[in-house]
This record gives sequence, structure tokens and C-alpha cells, in this order.
Amino acid sequence: MDELFVRVKKLQQEKNALILAHVYTPPEVQDAADYVGDSLGLSRRSADASVPQDRIIFCGVYFMAETAALLAPQKKVYIPDPKAGCPMADMAEVAEVLRLKAAHPGAAVVTYVNSTAAVKAVSDICVTSANAVCIVRKLPQRRIIFIPDRSLGAYVAAQVPDKEIILWPGFCPTHHRILGEFLTRVKAAHPQALILAHPENNKNVLEQADFIGSTGQMQEYASASAAREFIIASENGLLHRLRTDNPDKKFYPVTPLAVCPNMQKNTLEKLGNVLENMERPADGAGLSVTVDEKIAVPARRAIQRMLELS
Repeated sequence: MDELFVRVKKLQQEKNALILAHVYTPPEVQDAADYVGDSLGLSRRSADASVPQDRIIFCGVYFMAETAALLAPQKKVYIPDPKAGCPMADMAEVAEVLRLKAAHPGAAVVTYVNSTAAVKAVSDICVTSANAVCIVRKLPQRRIIFIPDRSLGAYVAAQVPDKEIILWPGFCPTHHRILGEFLTRVKAAHPQALILAHPENNKNVLEQADFIGSTGQMQEYASASAAREFIIASENGLLHRLRTDNPDKKFYPVTPLAVCPNMQKNTLEKLGNVLENMERPADGAGLSVTVDEKIAVPARRAIQRMLELS
């Protein structure tokens, strides 16, 4: 076993830390985690009062660690690399959201969890890719402002045609590097494979999919399906989890371009570093994630409402 991996697990026990990892992080980081999942699964695990550890190491991007800090305010939350950001989250700013909200009085502001805590704080409710359709259907408002992902918002609009969805112009650069023409070529090479796609993709990708869902839903679908081959139209880190959980099945990426550079900032070395330095003010302070209480209270309310409705 790799020495660095052994060191990480030893430090984890010593520091009483829970390691959470998103399925887009590197394989070795996923293997070191206590729980690997998508945004909804990680949100729920962060909020789970039965989890005994008093420290959470969140291997993902910054907004995810913020969400963990919001849901587990009694615990300390750390991230291996504070510079692991999300371009899509940065595409929505509070002032612009408030202007759009003022232009559409009575509309519900529905915000994808791929957003900053400050944007969540001016939202009515949060959603994930797993529950967005379900939650929008349940809301009493007919007009919905959907922030910040226009692709997920367009997918929701197609599934809930009785509501007016006002789309924010944001998008995931990684999923938008997955082109319909790439998918067509991979399908031609593997004609028996089913296409599983994330709703952050463009319409020309989703139109070719056999199944559309969150990363967690794609995992469940692949495990339950009788099919033996799958083409995965999502970030390529997901393939490691799919192959680990289904060793008798084959999974193909659409393109080597489907890699989130920010998720790759989570390395085993940085994970060991945060575990080793979390108590040192000079080093650990820069790795801890906190949210100002003025932002935390309304942001937490939007997330908790999501958990209640999902």
C-alpha cells in the first residue's frame, strides 16, 4: 500500500476527521475517503448528526465545503486546496441576482448548489441535479428564476412545462466541453453501450442519452441495469467510481477533455497536509472554511428547505 495513503489514514484517525470526496476528484483521493458521492449525498452526509467525527475534510470545490460548513456549524470544515473553485458558481453575483429578482416580483429564486454561500443567501431554495425537477414541481410559484446553470435550468423547464423558467446564463465549462459530435463518434465505436448523461450537458448531448441524471443517479442506474457497457457524458472522475462499483461492466468516457481542473487540485498529498496542519494557526487557518453568520443563516435556510422537500 502506498506510504502516503497509509499516512493519510493514520492522521485521519488521530485527528478524528471525516473525509468526504466528490466523485470528480482523483481516484486516489476517492479511495482515501470515508464517503464518496454527489452534491446531494455529500450535503446529507455533512448534515448527519449521527456522524461522530468533529472535523470534516471536504475534497471537492470551495462551494461544497461552504455547504458542509453551513450544514454542520458545530464542526470544523477544511478543504485540501482553498483555490479549488467553481467557474459556474463564480458566474452568479449577488447584486445581479437581486436585480433579476426585483425585475420579476413573485418569482421563486431557485439556486443550484453549485453556487456561493452569498448567492444561496438571497435565494428561496437550493436544488441539486438530482432533485431540481422534483423541487420545482413542488413549489407553488409558477415563475422560477433558475441560477446559475442554464443547461440544468433548461432541462428542468423541459420536464416542468407548466412553469416559466427564467434562465441565468451560467454553465459548467467541463460539461460544455462534451460535444454532441464527440458522443456520436463514441457511440459508433460502442453501439451496444447505453449513454448516461448529466443534465449540465448541452441539449445536443442530452438528446442522445438513454438516461439523464445526477452523478449519484447515474451510479444507481448503471448498477441496476442489465446492460454491460455504458458511455458516460460527465466529468471523467465518475468513471473510477463506476468501475470500482461495477467491475464486471465497461464504462467509456466521451472525451479526455471532460476533466474539471479544480477537482484535480485535491491530491492525496494535500489531503495529508490539511490533516497534519489543521491545528497550526499559520497553516490550518488558510485551509479551514467558515461562512459569516449574516450569510450563513439565510443560506442555511435555503439548503435546509431543499433537504426537507427532497
